[in-house]
Amino acid sequence: MTKIVPDPPPTTQTSTTFGSCNGSHDPLFAVRAGVSSEDALVHASVLLKSAYQTNAHACDMVNEEVRGLLWATEQSLEMSLALVEALLDEVEARSATAAVLRRTQQAEQASVKS
Repeated sequence: MTKIVPDPPPTTQTSTTFGSCNGSHDPLFAVRAGVSSEDALVHASVLLKSAYQTNAHACDMVNEEVRGLLWATEQSLEMSLALVEALLDEVEARSATAAVLRRTQQAEQASVKS
């Protein structure tokens, strides 16, 4: 039997703080509980793209020794971005599938009532 009502989208379950400057003060920022996973992945993708572009720009501005380190960082950012975008594609595909199922069920229910 197919469920009529789909599961709600997954959300973050805990709050995670950051921005404490190595413990010299309380954290300034937090990832809040209850944020949808899709929204969190979209923001992570944007942040990674920004870091990737910043790092690529820095590669053009430094000496050869530091450039090697930045290229290693570039590879890590690229892999992280690919992972986040693959997860986001999966979330979007599931959402689209759920929408199609809802429309199909609604059409079936309407035809049964007729």
